[in-house]
Amino acid sequence: MLTLEIIPNVYQLSIRAVNVFLVVEKELTLIDVGLYGSSAQIVDFINRLGRSVEEIGLIIITHNHFDHMGGLAELRELTRAKVAAHGAGILNTDEELPFPGGRGVGKLLRFRPFSSLRKHLALKPEDVDILLEGGEVLEPLGGLRVIHTPGHSPGSISFYSPGNRLLIVGDALVRSRRSLRLPHKMVSIDREQAIDSVREMAKLDFDILCFGHGRPLAGDAHAKLLLLLEKTEG
Repeated sequence: MLTLEIIPNVYQLSIRAVNVFLVVEKELTLIDVGLYGSSAQIVDFINRLGRSVEEIGLIIITHNHFDHMGGLAELRELTRAKVAAHGAGILNTDEELPFPGGRGVGKLLRFRPFSSLRKHLALKPEDVDILLEGGEVLEPLGGLRVIHTPGHSPGSISFYSPGNRLLIVGDALVRSRRSLRLPHKMVSIDREQAIDSVREMAKLDFDILCFGHGRPLAGDAHAKLLLLLEKTEG
């Protein structure tokens, strides 16, 4: 596991190439939970800070893909945290999962021994306590704005801290060395929505950009986003 303190009391934990973000305040907040099996490393890092996993009050999921929500069932057994996610893409069916190829995988999960894996591959309605739409302001970091940024998935959301000029985008954007690009077509649902989401992000004042995978982009992050928008609209 690689760890990085992005700003004071906000940590990025990179576990098996997936990023989890921990906000350390009076209560702890997690943004994404990583793949199934990631909870032990999350708990270990929290303990190294002198805190306890039971102090997690809120878990927020950027989007309903298994690499970002797969560890949720484990953490729910360890905490009383509320879980927040966007309602779009949370399917009330076992026949399809909310990612490309999900219909075939969903059918396979009807059969043992695969059926027990369902809870690690996608959120169901009963897994979520707080349904988000975008526009909400959550308590962490003195007011964390929820921005609906679909394209990679219908329910992709980003989180904006104006006071820290920090934007956490999940997989709504991808870092490629010092530049930005749209999420991969093969694992996304709508390119035009993804471009519209970039337009919404461009309206925000930030200089630190954090992703679902890879290192943050700091200093000229907003300028890089404008360059991406120029390329996609050109």
